[in-house]
Amino acid sequence: MIDEADRDGNDKAPGEPRRLVHSYGRRHGRKLKPSQKGLIDRALPAYEIRADSKLDIPALFGFVPRALWFEIGFGGGEHLAHQAANNPDVALIGAEPFVNGVVAAVRHLEQRNLTNVRVYQGDARDLFAGLPDASLEKMFVLHPDPWPKQRHHKRRLIAPPFLDEAARLLKPGAELRLATDDEPYLLWMLVAMKAHPAFAWTARTADDWRLYPQDAIETRYAAKARLQGRKATILRYVRL
Repeated sequence: MIDEADRDGNDKAPGEPRRLVHSYGRRHGRKLKPSQKGLIDRALPAYEIRADSKLDIPALFGFVPRALWFEIGFGGGEHLAHQAANNPDVALIGAEPFVNGVVAAVRHLEQRNLTNVRVYQGDARDLFAGLPDASLEKMFVLHPDPWPKQRHHKRRLIAPPFLDEAARLLKPGAELRLATDDEPYLLWMLVAMKAHPAFAWTARTADDWRLYPQDAIETRYAAKARLQGRKATILRYVRL
């Protein structure tokens, strides 16, 4: 479960449960166009997942998958759709609080007729309690919000409470894949991951963190960073 250190007690009424400190900022960007709203109303129900107390994966996806993967903060959904298209026997869950990103992802999924993906519009951590121990083969956290101001560092996702939950959910030998184009957050990630006993960094040469894995694609956020002169770093860890 999420540690109390990752919860915000501000404005908490007596007896009210503490709230998760959000690791993301805004949930809405530009106002949705009628076509986008129509897409959400029409297509999202086929992909949507809710934060139930327990997730029945075969029932949720309509088949028994070879493995279950989870992408946290999928942005525009291009990486999520890429992985789903190339791994049809795998079930993928994607979580994204930003409604405009959900719209983009649903468009990708519908255009490619991908049925092995379920989407949660909200904080990925809402789903953790519904997943059993050692149920995930891969977890992706690509370009999370770096929260650069020091007073906001408590909002950074890659921190001990999250890593404890990732360690519970990932089976031994499973992969936790991180990416960032923000150098201070990269250092933060490296320190946090090195301190956690459940994970080992798989890199052997510089290319292991400078180049994208063969099964990956450049996300739109990584492409934007590259055009602005920032390089993405990809960190791959194995669950011990």
